[in-house]
Amino acid sequence: MKKRAYRIGQIVPSSNITMETEVPLMLSRAVVSDDVIFTFHSSRAPMKNVSAPELAAMNGHMERCARELSDARMDIVASACLVAIMSQGAGYHRKTQAELEAVCHVEAPDTQVITSAGALVDSLKAIGVKRVSFITPYMKNLTDLVAGYIENEGIKVKDTISLEIPNNLEVGAQDPKNLIEIVKRLDTSEVDAVVLSACVQMPSLSALAEVQKNFGVPVLSTAAATVFQILKALKLPTVVPDAGGLLSGKY
Repeated sequence: MKKRAYRIGQIVPSSNITMETEVPLMLSRAVVSDDVIFTFHSSRAPMKNVSAPELAAMNGHMERCARELSDARMDIVASACLVAIMSQGAGYHRKTQAELEAVCHVEAPDTQVITSAGALVDSLKAIGVKRVSFITPYMKNLTDLVAGYIENEGIKVKDTISLEIPNNLEVGAQDPKNLIEIVKRLDTSEVDAVVLSACVQMPSLSALAEVQKNFGVPVLSTAAATVFQILKALKLPTVVPDAGGLLSGKY
């Protein structure tokens, strides 16, 4: 049987280790036909500390990264840093997506482009979320920017928890199982979804299924939202076992 190989490209911060772990793992579990396989490719943009100046500087490398991935003809390219986009102002994920599409389509006109920031927003909208609470590893001022960005998209933010870890390698070293306890401090009354990690670097995959058991609303992460949008864009079933409610197949 001839295999259909989808090339998944990611633009990641240079210090990010999680998206190149969690996204491939989720897609390896995805409930797709036996003739579908995924290959994974990335390009890196410099960023060590999650601060406004470094995030802005990293955005300046996005087009270069997209051009590098285009050389290998991706089926889809995902810009994988939520706060780098959301810290630049309301609706910035649309501008970034359009700019990256313009770069990719020069050599690869069929390449689809998403951003993790847009993936979270669009996934929350896709499941009808009007009110949400979420956890981030960011400093409080950056978490507030993320909350404001989401609210500008018409989704009320009920509560947030900021773990205030500025070093991105330290963020990636967090034990995802800690989120099982941390989420208990989050005000989730009357919300339509819980975002266990609103950051693509903070690991959460191994906690999603456990936390989902305790909620009657979808539990997701930005990484899970990115996988959801990748599968949607490729017209494949959005079903990944043990990856939270968003990827349960209900949506």
